[in-house]
Amino acid sequence: MKILNRKINREYEVFEKYQAGIVLSGSEVKSVRQGGLRLENSFIKFLEDGPYLINAEIPKYRFSGEKNYDPKKSRKILLNKDEILKISTKIKSSRGLTIVPTSCYNKGVHLKLEIALVRGRKEFQKRKFDKKKEISKRGKREVKEYLRG
Repeated sequence: MKILNRKINREYEVFEKYQAGIVLSGSEVKSVRQGGLRLENSFIKFLEDGPYLINAEIPKYRFSGEKNYDPKKSRKILLNKDEILKISTKIKSSRGLTIVPTSCYNKGVHLKLEIALVRGRKEFQKRKFDKKKEISKRGKREVKEYLRG
């Protein structure tokens, strides 16, 4: 099982990636393992007691008995102290950097979150990225048609 944030490459310029754990309840883990995690428009924010995943949506597990479940609540991210210090100093020293989740996957019995240190792209950079992607698709399509017949 691997859940991807598909908008990440278009919206952001990725500098570094890190692997982190995430604190979830049992029913949330079951929901995520069924593919019920949406990472679009989510980000990592450093609060007083560590990093938190903000605005990620985990829908309620259908067999869960929880009454007042909030699918968009903030969830704690687990990183080493060295990694937290390294990331926070980079964010404070460089302007415009932020942390966003790129994917969520299983590693053994644990759920891991891949997070990236990124900078947002400007609108003209997004158009350039789209154009490059379209040219690549067109080239692959032409090669495929040439080999076919």
